[in-house]
Amino acid sequence: MLLVPRQLRRAGMTGDVPYYGGRFTPAQAYAASHPRRPAPPPPPPPTPPTQAQPGPPAEPRPDPLPALHQLYDSGVITRDEYHQLLERVGR
Repeated sequence: MLLVPRQLRRAGMTGDVPYYGGRFTPAQAYAASHPRRPAPPPPPPPTPPTQAQPGPPAEPRPDPLPALHQLYDSGVITRDEYHQLLERVGR
């Protein structure tokens, strides 16, 4: 009568195991005796761009006063709103 499970019988001290039990496999032994060349160093970081050349001059901003007058004249904004917006424009 056999009381030991099949898995334990296979992994006994007979050396008949599906792994190498802490020893090097042939592939590991070959890799240890044939070291690879070291990896090349990473490329240097790109140099920062030099001072950017100025582009074409920006177009001047349109004057907001005619637009405000049009909004006030057409009744879109009230007199108080018109004066508040004039203060915000800085005139």
